[in-house]
Amino acid sequence: MSGTLGDLGEFGLIGALVARVPTGPHVSLGPGDDAAVVTAADGRVVATMDLLVEGRHFRRDWSTAYDVGRKAAAQNLADVAAMGAVPTALLIGLCGPPDLPTGWALELYDGLRDECAVVGAGVAGGDVVGSDTVTVAVTALGDLQGRAPVVRSGARPGDVVAVAGWLGWSAAGLAILGHGHRAPRAFVEAHRRPEPPYDAGPGAAVLGATSMIDVSDGLLADLGHVSRASGVRIDVLSDRLDVPAQMRDVARALGADPLNWVLTGGEDHALAATFPAGTALPARWRVIGRVHTGTGVTVDGRDPDVAGGWDHFDRG
Repeated sequence: MSGTLGDLGEFGLIGALVARVPTGPHVSLGPGDDAAVVTAADGRVVATMDLLVEGRHFRRDWSTAYDVGRKAAAQNLADVAAMGAVPTALLIGLCGPPDLPTGWALELYDGLRDECAVVGAGVAGGDVVGSDTVTVAVTALGDLQGRAPVVRSGARPGDVVAVAGWLGWSAAGLAILGHGHRAPRAFVEAHRRPEPPYDAGPGAAVLGATSMIDVSDGLLADLGHVSRASGVRIDVLSDRLDVPAQMRDVARALGADPLNWVLTGGEDHALAATFPAGTALPARWRVIGRVHTGTGVTVDGRDPDVAGGWDHFDRG
């Protein structure tokens, strides 16, 4: 569709966006009323939300609108999975200037739709607002299916720490783009469109995970949240971390440390969880450390010598 948001108008835009996305099987009343109705057979609803702001979370010269839509959905759906729940629906807020091409907004919703399809979720509704800055706000809902939520405060000394998904790939992709390159594409695409291991979240709950978190701000930073909430020390074993040869090659070419990407790089949306020692874990879960008495996060028994992840209000 040609033209801009200003040409289409608020209600024309809403109609075009709604037509782009299915509501999914969990939405009994979708867009068109003051609010949507989403089924919650469990009787409890897992809810989370995130913002993506142009220039802060994405650049239109680095990512297509479709990429941004996939990423916006993924980071919220991953948070639902990190609670041990199954995602059911998204609510979308879109802010943009009147001269934003209508096609960009439609492609954004195509990305949202296709990422929802990975987990069987739908788009239940949302809002659009004129703004100088393109901003995407996503609220995700989920169903625990009768299970207790897996929270950050359940880790206990003696547990093992395991990860499902990739670590450091998005950070490598961001570094590649920052140096003006577009390859290796595997890392660039991991930054543009993360692929969280959604089903590993509910699977971990079934396996008896004692705590779990979505790795969005970096492994050390996010394990730090688990450490503080649980009142334990978490020790990461560097020789258990997966640092692919190609990542090492890229880091060498850019003068970077690939282990730093793995330990502190965010936006891969892997899942990190703790399990009782002796739990038989599927191959997708890699044991990378242990839980001990004490506080904080260490690497090979020592305080890490790298900064610990992303902080939106860091002035450094």
